[in-house]
Amino acid sequence: MVAAQSAYRAGQDWSVYTATPTVPPYVTPWLAASVIGVAAVMATAMTALGHRIVTAALRPVNAIRAELDRISETCSDRRVPFPPSRDEIHDLADSINQTLARLQAATQQQRLFTTDASHELRTPITAIRAEVEDALHAPEETSVPTLGNTVLGSVARLEAIVDDLLTIARLETDRSVKGESIDLAEFVKSECETQPKPRKRCEFVLEPDVMVIGDRALLSRLLTNLIDNAERHATSTIAFHVRRAPSPKRDVQRFPNGIAMLEVTDDGPGIDRGKRELVFQRFARLDTARGRQAGGTGLGLPIARQIAEAHGGTLQIEDSPHGARFVLRLPLDPRTKNAR
Repeated sequence: MVAAQSAYRAGQDWSVYTATPTVPPYVTPWLAASVIGVAAVMATAMTALGHRIVTAALRPVNAIRAELDRISETCSDRRVPFPPSRDEIHDLADSINQTLARLQAATQQQRLFTTDASHELRTPITAIRAEVEDALHAPEETSVPTLGNTVLGSVARLEAIVDDLLTIARLETDRSVKGESIDLAEFVKSECETQPKPRKRCEFVLEPDVMVIGDRALLSRLLTNLIDNAERHATSTIAFHVRRAPSPKRDVQRFPNGIAMLEVTDDGPGIDRGKRELVFQRFARLDTARGRQAGGTGLGLPIARQIAEAHGGTLQIEDSPHGARFVLRLPLDPRTKNAR
């Protein structure tokens, strides 16, 4: 500290300066040691408390990780535990369990599909083997044309199953479709004309200028499958109805510009309400179509639904006064006149 004092001496003005060292009380050794000690204790306590909090927070994560390590293909029904608190980790566990449930369902569906496909492929192969063995054991009782005509039916069925399986594999591998503007009414009319001579009478109610964006080849496969199904079950008539419809509020995102609808109705025995989703399962056949010659491969309608979903649409069975009524809904092309 420095102090100055004015003074008068010998007829002159003087300034007297005095200086002395002063240590502030807050830097005294005992106080500095106390502050440093308290700071060290607080830092240690905060570190320990933070470690305990982090360990407690990550304990549910470690439990989830450990359970995920134990889950395998043989125990896919196991689920990760939920923490007691309703926080982000609880939401994480819920999302993981939902994902595991979807994976389990997909795995079970794949196993069932593999089993069904093996059974369906084994049936025509067994028939071919039996015919060939009979011909080898009794060559004098058969001829090449007879054997060929007998085997060709099983070969055709085998070829149809393999073709459907390849179509399913392509649809599941690549869900993108080529975009092409198609007039649905003209498309239905032309596809029906290119089909083999129908055994049933066809009726058409086709609204013009119902445009959709889609892959012509895939939509042709979809329509062919619906026609084949109707041909097998119709009594005398198959009706085709093309029209546009407004988008319902619940599906406005899927059908922003309106709906292009195709209804294929037959006058057959129809399908019970409780079995309508069953026909869209792979290799599924209803009791009235258990015969392999009448029931097809059991893949036509599942493929048709996959094609509809690949185009952003739906394929369902809805109520009808008589017979079965398949309703295809596709997004309306925004360039369609009066789309709304």
